Amino acid sequence: MDSTLTTKTESGHPYQSQDETSMGDVSWTPEEERKVVRKVDLRLIPTVWIMFVISWMDRSNLGNAKIAGLNADLHLSSADYSMAIITFYFGYAICGPLSNIIITRLRPSVYFAGLMMIWGIATCCMGAVKTYPQLLILRIIVGIFEGGLTPGVYFVISSWYVPAEQAKRAAFVLSAVLLGGAFGGIIAGAVTGGLEGRYGIRGWRWLFIVEGIITIIWAMIAGFILPDFPATCRHFTPEEKMIATTRLKNCGTNVGDNANDGPRLGKFQSVKLALSDWRTWGVAGGIGLCGCATVLPYFYPTLVNGLGYKEHVMAQYMTVPIWAAAFVCALSSGFIADRIPNHRAAFIAGWAGFAAIISIVVCMVQEYKARYVLLIFQGCGVWSSISLGVAVATTTFQDMRPEVRAISVSLPQAVGNAANIYGAYLFPQEHAPRYLTGFAVITATLAAGSILFAVVDVGLARRRKFLS
Repeated sequence: MDSTLTTKTESGHPYQSQDETSMGDVSWTPEEERKVVRKVDLRLIPTVWIMFVISWMDRSNLGNAKIAGLNADLHLSSADYSMAIITFYFGYAICGPLSNIIITRLRPSVYFAGLMMIWGIATCCMGAVKTYPQLLILRIIVGIFEGGLTPGVYFVISSWYVPAEQAKRAAFVLSAVLLGGAFGGIIAGAVTGGLEGRYGIRGWRWLFIVEGIITIIWAMIAGFILPDFPATCRHFTPEEKMIATTRLKNCGTNVGDNANDGPRLGKFQSVKLALSDWRTWGVAGGIGLCGCATVLPYFYPTLVNGLGYKEHVMAQYMTVPIWAAAFVCALSSGFIADRIPNHRAAFIAGWAGFAAIISIVVCMVQEYKARYVLLIFQGCGVWSSISLGVAVATTTFQDMRPEVRAISVSLPQAVGNAANIYGAYLFPQEHAPRYLTGFAVITATLAAGSILFAVVDVGLARRRKFLS
């Protein structure tokens, strides 16, 4: 049976909303709701933020290892290095959607900790590789298990927060990737420089070992902190769970308990429904096009090395300002986007177009210091687009059943990261120092992504008008 939910406003006057959970009359104050949100924020956001920092360091440390001697020691050609990059994304792109099918049936706290533990062990093992095939196999393993983290985390965020709360949190979580790049440069410089030759081990090998150990330690800690889903989280009281689920339903989020939906959907039916919705393809296509530019971090150390730094340590440190500027822009954009939630896609179109214009200028400029400054601006546009794209995905699919939303949220991540498969070949060493082909392709994909997100914004506006 249906029951009535009474919620008190700031002024103390109640308003009525329909509660379909059949759990009786419930009332709460705005302060009680804020308390629930703060509790989620403290357990979920900082924990996954650190996980994202570590995951990005573990996937992008290949670029720092390259200029610290990896290519020379393993006798890798430019094509070999590109293959080492893309093998990660084969597993990453494929396993993201598959992982999100699984996570709706498991406890996210245990699942995320398990994924992280396995890829941390594989990262440590990369410090002992002797041959190119060994490197490829370990990169595939890291990609497979890292692949479940990003789409899973954003699905969990969409399961806890109402749409108006998601953009700044999504941007903050993704900002970990940006600081992960900055921290990665700092750690790489310290480790490869300070531990070079220690106990007869090369600095680039120490880099993998140290970062892998950090990953394993945090995985063990995170499992005890992370919340699960609102209805099942062991860290919350029954009243807090009720507040968390009901406020989502009040904002149109399908929490999976609507009797009109019928029985739980099967895996194939969930995939079919997700793929039949134009919103899934629109958002996935836009993120996929913009995502091509996210391959640049693998080549930041190489591009910065052209500034004239002969020591690889200084080249690694000089990548930090690129990441730091992108962090500020992406985080600021998330807060602004939550104030205009119906036009986040238009916001992305603007940032992607800005990055495309900067990329054109990069093709025209030959002076290294000017190109370095342009890379900083380009990073701001690219990463602001990606972070807001995640927010568009989590909020656009709120009305879908949880099993379907899990797939729809994961597909943009999969398509976006699949772009790195061809992106890895855009900057071969023989194209140095200008890398015109690489920047030309990135310009085209960013421009196309900008146009597609503008179309998505119009489509979503018409859909809201039709449903109103």
